Amino acid sequence: MTGKLPVAVRDKFYLTTTLPYVNAPPHIGFALEMVQADILARYNRLLGREVFFNTGTDEHGLKIYRAAQKEGKEPQDYVDEYATKFDRLKEALNLSYNNFIRTTDKHHIKAAQEFWKLCDKNGDIEKKLYQVKYCVECELEKSESELNHGKCIVHPHAEIEIIEEENYFFKFSTYQEKLLNLYKERLDFVVPESRFNEIKKFVERGLEDFSISRLKEKMPWGIPVPGDDEHVMYVWFDALINYISAVGWPDRMDEFEKWWPVVQLAGKDQVRQQAAMWQAMLMSAGIPPSEQIVIHGFITSGGKKMSKSLGNVIDPFEIVDKYGPDAVRYYLARHIHPFEDSDFTEEKFRAAYNAHLANGLGNLVGRIMKMVVDLEVRAEFPEFKKVIQHPQIGVGESLEQLEQYEFNKVMEDIWGEQQGVSFLDHFIQREKPFSLMKSDPPRAKELIEAAVIKLWYIAIMLQPFMPDTAQKIQNAILENKMPEPLFPRLE
Repeated sequence: MTGKLPVAVRDKFYLTTTLPYVNAPPHIGFALEMVQADILARYNRLLGREVFFNTGTDEHGLKIYRAAQKEGKEPQDYVDEYATKFDRLKEALNLSYNNFIRTTDKHHIKAAQEFWKLCDKNGDIEKKLYQVKYCVECELEKSESELNHGKCIVHPHAEIEIIEEENYFFKFSTYQEKLLNLYKERLDFVVPESRFNEIKKFVERGLEDFSISRLKEKMPWGIPVPGDDEHVMYVWFDALINYISAVGWPDRMDEFEKWWPVVQLAGKDQVRQQAAMWQAMLMSAGIPPSEQIVIHGFITSGGKKMSKSLGNVIDPFEIVDKYGPDAVRYYLARHIHPFEDSDFTEEKFRAAYNAHLANGLGNLVGRIMKMVVDLEVRAEFPEFKKVIQHPQIGVGESLEQLEQYEFNKVMEDIWGEQQGVSFLDHFIQREKPFSLMKSDPPRAKELIEAAVIKLWYIAIMLQPFMPDTAQKIQNAILENKMPEPLFPRLE
């Protein structure tokens, strides 16, 4: 038993990205997560499901407090500025999320405090002295096994700090058996399997209680702990609660029960937080676990992790300005592996753009539509649901790979030899309808009709991935006119 509803009967779909820290502008790695989530949201809407797509910004914690101090700004002014930058991704990447939550929102603050009270009432919060090694960049405590020569494996440039103070703790250690039982019952709870094995091994080794507060006099930028003015909530405890506060918990329980549970997308550095810490917190509060945790890899640049010091950080806004949102969406879906680390350079991007978009799809659409217009070819063009449900077309089988989050495999099918762009291009080259337009117009019209129907199916498959391009192709076909060049070749 997986605990997941069968695809055929699921009529509502709630998914969320993680909430990025607002201590730096958006980078291409977060754009990947946003695009993956948007593809899933659009796909589920096209199937007729009601979708709640959540994203937002994580705005508390020591890292943000220090960044605001460094710029000489009040923390609230600082996070307001950066939240706007992240929300701009919606237009830049043509995203369709319908909720943008900020952890400084009043309703989220109230939810976090109510959640704390529940965990406290259930005996899972206690106050004690502790000393711990702490990575400010991760906002996480680090054991010796998670350090390499005294440095954080994820952020080797950052100094590990020693925190010694009295804090509130969440009794994570008491949830080992319950978490392992959850993992046994839900065989696809974490995707991919390698990440699921990773978290199972982590929990099997034994769990340690984790700190969920900070002294206000040392770090005032956080949600006040209920009943203790000297403490604010630890950023991870606060931020994870957005997944339930976004859908109305605890004030609008009808809305919450309509949407919960959630499919969560996250990077590989958040397996512990999303698949163990958060699930234990939910158990403590008496809330059912998430539906599924989907973990993607990192995007490297030139074979190296992106960093400001190396000067290899990819700005998604700059890439979109040069190439357009659908070109960026295409590359992230097809050429970035959904689960493993992948490399991104503008040189690789540009080569893929020219080969597969300008010379590939764009050129093919132009050639077919010229013949369609010249011969006034018209045909019946079914809608999305009818196309994917047709057993002889194969489109539905390809798109169903999105249920396993195999974005790249669907894109390979769309461009593939069996039913995609390459197939259609070879069909045109082999049958040569352009040569028959004068000598045998009926045969030419028959071939072009077959080609334009196939092009329609390709546009149907493209809808979740490249919505603007798909719409332009469909409009051109329905209106029997030449579209503007979809992807001008770049020299």
